[in-house]
Amino acid sequence: MKKTAASGAKTPLFDRIFKPEVITLENGHTVTRPRSRTPLIALLVIAALAISVKVTGFNLAIIVKRANQLTKILSQIFQPDPSFFSKVVTPLLDTIKMSIMGSVIGCLLALPYAVAASANINRNKVSLSVLRFILNIVRTLPTLVIASICALVFGLGTFAGTVAIVIFTFGVVTKMLYESIETINMGPFEALESAGADKFRAFWSAVFPQVLPTYLSHCLYSFEMNVRAASILGYVGAGGLGILIDERIGWRDYNGLGTVLLTLFVAVLIIENLSQFLRSKLS
Repeated sequence: MKKTAASGAKTPLFDRIFKPEVITLENGHTVTRPRSRTPLIALLVIAALAISVKVTGFNLAIIVKRANQLTKILSQIFQPDPSFFSKVVTPLLDTIKMSIMGSVIGCLLALPYAVAASANINRNKVSLSVLRFILNIVRTLPTLVIASICALVFGLGTFAGTVAIVIFTFGVVTKMLYESIETINMGPFEALESAGADKFRAFWSAVFPQVLPTYLSHCLYSFEMNVRAASILGYVGAGGLGILIDERIGWRDYNGLGTVLLTLFVAVLIIENLSQFLRSKLS
């Protein structure tokens, strides 16, 4: 409850439509109790769900009807075919190589761009706005869209997938890194600039040692994401395990698909644990 608002105070739109309840206390003072917003929120959620169901054509009856089919497919996936493993090794290595190469190049490109996009280093508002606008465009594009464009430009294969991962890594790491740079202590940097050092020397001596552990942690995290992303790039012809996954689904070979997914799961699990161990050491 709250006391009656003073004259001239701006009343929220909800309270103007749904008048608060006025309560008179025993001492003669009045207080107002705002109406609960819960019914309105529930109504909006239900309306949003109804519109979504209508637009997407969602049909729960179909899911229930085909639940038996889903059970059959899952039962085959969880019975992987060991003889198919030899065909998984090469695409898996391609996926890992794409992820490593794309992560390394993307992270290297992200470092100078992040510095230029940091408001506490780049004081030119025009160039800062342009750099961040370009970065936002890069980050807006989904990985599969980038991979599709790269496949059209560079042809089908792992090279297109690697370029797509480079662009994706560049966008993610640049964003995280410039935000980290903007939170560091700029005293040493400003002191070196005052002493006559140029921006590059001041950054290298005063800022880079502070952000290096964070930068490496961001790179390892992006590598984790890239291994997962690279495994589906084959759907658009960008090489890696995605081609094999698409092929097994097309041939309805769910036992072979189970082998691919199991191999990918183990590889991602190992890479994630290794990455987390290294990041814990950096922190």
